[in-house]
Amino acid sequence: MDPFEGEASSRPVEYEPVSVKDVLVEMKDTAELLIDLSYSAVLHRNEALATEVLELEQRMDVLELRARMSLMMAVRSPDEAEQLAPVLGIVSATGLISDAAGDIAKIVLEDIRLPEAMRAALPEAVEMLVRGVVDPGSEFAGRTLADIDLESETGVRVIALRRGDDWLLNPGPETQILADDVAFCRGPEPSIGDVFGRLTGESYDPPVIDAPTIDDLERAVDTIVHMKNLSELAVDLAYSSVLFDSEALAEEVRNLEVEVDAMESRFEAWTLQAAADADDPVSLRGLIHLGSATEVISDAAVDISEGVLRDIDVHPVVHMAVQESDEILTRVELEAGSDLDGTSVTAGVPDVEATMSVIAIRRPDEGWLLVGDADIELRGGDVLISKGTRTAASAFEDLAAA
Repeated sequence: MDPFEGEASSRPVEYEPVSVKDVLVEMKDTAELLIDLSYSAVLHRNEALATEVLELEQRMDVLELRARMSLMMAVRSPDEAEQLAPVLGIVSATGLISDAAGDIAKIVLEDIRLPEAMRAALPEAVEMLVRGVVDPGSEFAGRTLADIDLESETGVRVIALRRGDDWLLNPGPETQILADDVAFCRGPEPSIGDVFGRLTGESYDPPVIDAPTIDDLERAVDTIVHMKNLSELAVDLAYSSVLFDSEALAEEVRNLEVEVDAMESRFEAWTLQAAADADDPVSLRGLIHLGSATEVISDAAVDISEGVLRDIDVHPVVHMAVQESDEILTRVELEAGSDLDGTSVTAGVPDVEATMSVIAIRRPDEGWLLVGDADIELRGGDVLISKGTRTAASAFEDLAAA
């Protein structure tokens, strides 16, 4: 029996009046953190992160139940049922993402086996994600993130905090770090050890890096990282397509799902071929689990955007969920001869006045390019997925037009 299973099932969840809007926003943030933590746990062979994934998965189960209860109480007519059906689909799909993240974490916790040298095969650009308990004597305890200014100083950012059973999923500048908080930090490997020590009062022990014993393991790990990034993007776009009722974004979710499926198929074929030549074929078993879980996540992203694709009016509660933030995701098709054609993009920021950040490009002859920290030049015909304010988005669309 799964040691976490009995604990989760023993906790009764009673109906209480909650805002569906707030639950949806929290489920979205939780799903994104789950994906990040679960893959980091596998890529860095980190049992502490994997255990946190299962704790967070239990929280998602409770959120899902509360969302279902609230939606059932809200239906008063067939018209409302039609509008709320896609919202129920979002809740179910988010639950699937949570379950898939839990399955990924169990690869580490249940010793399903992975190649020992995966850490050595990670691309240099991949950042570390660590978990640490804030020491009462830490210089960070009792201070806000703005006061600490950790990201500017070290490149390391706090992506989440767990305070007892409560999670702070999107800590902002005014968020305080308190003693005994469980902090999740992401950043470049050269800086992460120093920040971990200052935060926890403990020395940071980097993971042991084994020499690769499987041919072409680096390419396999590159594929895993790319599938993970595409799946995260698909989930982000799926929620945005619903929140902004954007069929164009929903279509891009479909495009991403097709890409992930194709990559998963190739990855599975590579794993079977590698198993035929490996001294210990069972050591590759976890890779099959990882590929399957990734496909589940991308499929769930399509389920989230299904209501938009079917042209079903979104319930007003969904629009309420986005009114708190002015930041949006947009899809723009770049026309040849426009002001953006030939523009360089550095770390996601294009060399133009409009303050939009390009996070991904779909290029007709190359497929999906995740911009990240890479430098790239925009071309006519590129489909740009960008993030920024509504005002900047409007100016950006003008720059993309010939």
